[in-house]
Amino acid sequence: MLRRFSVNYAVFSMLLDGVLTLTALFTAVTLRPYFPEVPYLVQVTELNMPLWIYVLIPVLWVMVFLIASVYDPKGTYRLVDELQTVSLASLFAALICAGIFYLFFREFSRWLFVSFVFLNIALLLGWRVLARVVWRMVRFPATERRVLIIGAGDLGRRVGEMVSEYKWTGLTLVGYLDDNPGTKVSDDIAWLGRVQDARRVVQQTDINDVVVTLPQSAFGKVNDLVLSLNDLPLLMRVVPDYYSLAIYHATVEDFAGIPMINLRDPALNEVQRLVKRVFDLAFGGIATLFIAPLLGLVALAIKLDNPGPALFRQKRVGENGRIFDMYKFRSMVVGAEDMQDEVTEYDEQGQMVYKKADDPRVTRVGRIIRHTSLDELPQLFNVLKGDMSLVGPRPELPFMIGYYEPWQHKRFAVPQGMTGWWQINGRADKPLHLHTEDDIYYIQNYSLWMDIYILLKTPWVVVRGEGAF
Repeated sequence: MLRRFSVNYAVFSMLLDGVLTLTALFTAVTLRPYFPEVPYLVQVTELNMPLWIYVLIPVLWVMVFLIASVYDPKGTYRLVDELQTVSLASLFAALICAGIFYLFFREFSRWLFVSFVFLNIALLLGWRVLARVVWRMVRFPATERRVLIIGAGDLGRRVGEMVSEYKWTGLTLVGYLDDNPGTKVSDDIAWLGRVQDARRVVQQTDINDVVVTLPQSAFGKVNDLVLSLNDLPLLMRVVPDYYSLAIYHATVEDFAGIPMINLRDPALNEVQRLVKRVFDLAFGGIATLFIAPLLGLVALAIKLDNPGPALFRQKRVGENGRIFDMYKFRSMVVGAEDMQDEVTEYDEQGQMVYKKADDPRVTRVGRIIRHTSLDELPQLFNVLKGDMSLVGPRPELPFMIGYYEPWQHKRFAVPQGMTGWWQINGRADKPLHLHTEDDIYYIQNYSLWMDIYILLKTPWVVVRGEGAF
């Protein structure tokens, strides 16, 4: 049977995407001669498209979708994630097609191409939405996978909650094994015995998956578990109870033929770092050229409003803790940093309030450029220099590092950015170190698509002006 989280469903999706892409192309070609006469739209009475185009475009679309992991169910559990991935992958495929047509078939109508792309995206998104609606209405039975968790501590209970959350995919939590028989898990989940009873319990309850969540002190039992269950038809996974594994995005690698866990794997590999830098240079350079007149106007307004330089340099902490000079348009009076102690306030919890809406040091023009985030635009020069990236965690003030917990330093593992994940999910007046969870989420889920998504969403957040003062 065709199931949503199966290889057969992925193959079905590829075939359907190819067919729908071909359908969108045929439809666009058929409708092109009937387009009404509008300015700059050349009237076409007949189109003769080479056969290779009808073969190339569907194949190219599916290949781009494969590279973009559109068919990977692990990244498309949520509808919004799937629609976002499909949309971005479609736009990337469209850019590749446009380049091919420019080099080999310039006779291809631009209006035809635009109508095809929009129709194709609508079809590809539409069938996925419809499929989810059908799955929810019909409730196709999922293949049951019975899960046994060995270890009923905090980590084991968290894993159990995740298994229960995805019960609709067929996962069924059978129970726990733990050497503490008094462990209370929940009313509907059973304690099935001690760790040494694993083989008996697996055989009696038809377990398909075993998840070991033992604490660090009990990891000596893992080897015995592996040996006792080695000949049984099941999958066995180990969740190490090391918080540092989550902090450092640990990976398993082969070292001289020995599998090892690397606790300090770089957050970005060399290819990702290269792509990110090329993206920053290309789009940062184009943006700088386009907004050069705006930069001049803002600088002139600052000079006319308040004596002093238009640009303000401030020491910030960059990637791997490196200190650099970050550029901003000056939004405060000259010498504002020397007045910091006079305006510092603390909230009810005793935490310092770093930014205030009524800060007396802010100038008239400064309030405007802060509210619209125009004061951040000179950081494009930091991007071009390589001090920063377009997207990433915000660079921190050096003195704020003293407020960081050890795990929060992970946010400096990537280039710091002009905008980031937490900015588009609700700007606020908190110090940066209180948004570290969002920064680490960005680091652990980094992709070029994520950078593009953040950049596209940032202007809408800026327009709302929430937390910007």
